[in-house]
Amino acid sequence: MTPKSDHTPSEMMTIAAARALRPTDVCFVGIGAPSAACNLARMTHAPGITLIYESGTLETKPSVLPLSIGDGELCDTALTTVSVPEMFRYWLQGGRITVGFLGGAQIDRFANLNTTVVGDYHKPKVRLPGGGGAPEIAVHVGEVFITMAQSPRAFVDKLPFITSLGHGTGGDDRIRKGARTKGPTKLITDMCVMEPDPETKEMTVATIHPGVTREALQAATGWPLKYAAIVGQTPPPTAEELSVLRDIQARTKRAHEAA
Repeated sequence: MTPKSDHTPSEMMTIAAARALRPTDVCFVGIGAPSAACNLARMTHAPGITLIYESGTLETKPSVLPLSIGDGELCDTALTTVSVPEMFRYWLQGGRITVGFLGGAQIDRFANLNTTVVGDYHKPKVRLPGGGGAPEIAVHVGEVFITMAQSPRAFVDKLPFITSLGHGTGGDDRIRKGARTKGPTKLITDMCVMEPDPETKEMTVATIHPGVTREALQAATGWPLKYAAIVGQTPPPTAEELSVLRDIQARTKRAHEAA
């Protein structure tokens, strides 16, 4: 029997994502789990990190997690705020952002993402929100970190639609399609951390979170998983990481309940 953990799978995912960030990074932050991870990094090992949100806020330092990119907390705590066209043209397309966080409704083995439709495009089972700025982020930031909860509905063998380019069909396909950045270098889930194989670019299990088995990993994935030559265990959260994460989440809950 697996011993009871003192953290949740979601907390493990957020903390593993935070650890991947460096103090020198300029990071394009997404709302939700990416925002929690980026601000956790800022409040722990990466105080010098520069956080940028899609609404144009530069070097923002929120004390509570924003509900959306339009949350006033972002402008209030930013060094400055620029227009969205400037954000995308000068900062993103200009190659000034080192890391971007993305997620999606579905992902395939080459880290291509779908946020458009489930099923046939013309007669979909589900119409999703669409790409927003994600397709641009996917090809212009230095590298992409993806955070997603792992399940067979989300981790699929073949996507019905590719909204944001990962590694295409694998190998050098991303380069042949004209992308000059690294693309997805980490896929961080609530069960493991995956990284692209150097040659095939297929996402490969690098570390497994505490208490997760290979059998459980495969059951949550719609393609036959591949593993690195040496698969480690993701280090469990430290007391400091859990304390800081839970504190900002508690502050966020209180702030939003009082609004």
